[in-house]
Amino acid sequence: MTAFLPFLAFLFGLIIAGLPLLWYIRQQKTALDGLQARVLEGAKAEEQARRIPALEQAVESWREKASLLMAEQAANKRGEEEREKAYRQQIEQLKATEDALSQKFDSLAAKTLEKAHGQFLEQAQMRFAKSEREGEAKLELLLQPVKDSLKRYEASVKEAEQLRQTEYGSLTALVSTMREGQEAVKNEANKLVNALRTAPKARGCWGEQQLRNVLESCGLSEYVDFETEVSVNSEKGRLRPDAIIRIPNGSILVVDSKVSLNAYQDAYDAVDEDKRQLYLQAHSKAIKAHIDGLSQKNYWDQFKEAPDYVIMFIPGEHFLSAALEQDHNLWEYAFQKRVLLATPTNLIAIARTVAAVWRQEDIAHNARKIGELGKELYERIAKVDAHMRALGNSLENSVKNYNKFVGSFESRVLVTARKFRELNIETKEQEIKEPPILEITPRMEDKE
Repeated sequence: MTAFLPFLAFLFGLIIAGLPLLWYIRQQKTALDGLQARVLEGAKAEEQARRIPALEQAVESWREKASLLMAEQAANKRGEEEREKAYRQQIEQLKATEDALSQKFDSLAAKTLEKAHGQFLEQAQMRFAKSEREGEAKLELLLQPVKDSLKRYEASVKEAEQLRQTEYGSLTALVSTMREGQEAVKNEANKLVNALRTAPKARGCWGEQQLRNVLESCGLSEYVDFETEVSVNSEKGRLRPDAIIRIPNGSILVVDSKVSLNAYQDAYDAVDEDKRQLYLQAHSKAIKAHIDGLSQKNYWDQFKEAPDYVIMFIPGEHFLSAALEQDHNLWEYAFQKRVLLATPTNLIAIARTVAAVWRQEDIAHNARKIGELGKELYERIAKVDAHMRALGNSLENSVKNYNKFVGSFESRVLVTARKFRELNIETKEQEIKEPPILEITPRMEDKE
């Protein structure tokens, strides 16, 4: 028993010394399990995960070998030195094995992790490529309407640009034509101004034409509602007003056109304000001279149907307004001279009033015609009514005479004629019918 105690102590020491080894192995196993879990989670490589149980089996096998070794050491009756030496050798071998297993495990884990990482990257790239292709396809579908719209917009822009170039060319031609037309109008206007300034007869013709245009624009007709260039003889010679406007009551309005252009045109062309005022004063005096000359013709004495004034037509609002700016009493002065100043604006009002009066006169004339026709129609209807009543009386008398004849025919003729059939005289079965009595009398209404 005493000899067995050292062996038990050795065995107990061996067990105590092996506990750290077992704890280290367990720690390695725990670390191995954690690494295995991380590899399985990160790499998702199931094939490599299956190798870990094999490693566990190897560790378990070495553990069993360690147990057998300890058992052999317990059963071995060698000396303490040999057992210690063998134990140390086993410990060193276990350490070497542990180091080898650790290195192998680290290498295997690194390879597994690297492979799993490569597979993960490859799968990720494949998924990214697939997603990219799908995204490109979806984006292509989404952008297709935009592409179509852009193509249509581009076509519209090209068409608009072509149209713009065409229209620009046409516009350029029109502008050129307009410029030429303006130049022509300017030249003609200059010619007209020169003609009006230098030729008094041309000014008179122009004023007469403006007067005729105003009257015709108001609905008056020449030779019907108004006449031009009517001449009369007087003590002062032959007078010829520019127009005579007829009024429905038999009266007339005498209109004479007067154009004062030279001084006004000089004022319009003047740059210096003082000169401009001088020209405008001369223009006002020219208008005043026309008023005096027209008043001296006494048209109201030559035309008995005319009122005791004459209308002086000035073919332009600006002509009269410029004169009134210089002489505010010009209107009253003309009225005192029995001259009414008229521009196209107020002459239009006068002419339209005359046209309206003529229309009212036509309406009144037609109303009188309608009244005369109604009176004549009523008289004729009265005559027809008398004839109709006479005819009704004749019809009534005819009916009465007819009924008397029928009564006499039935009472005197038919009675005797029917006796022939009673005597069996051949009558060919012809029966004499009684004639009808007329009870309808003509409708006669009393004349109220």
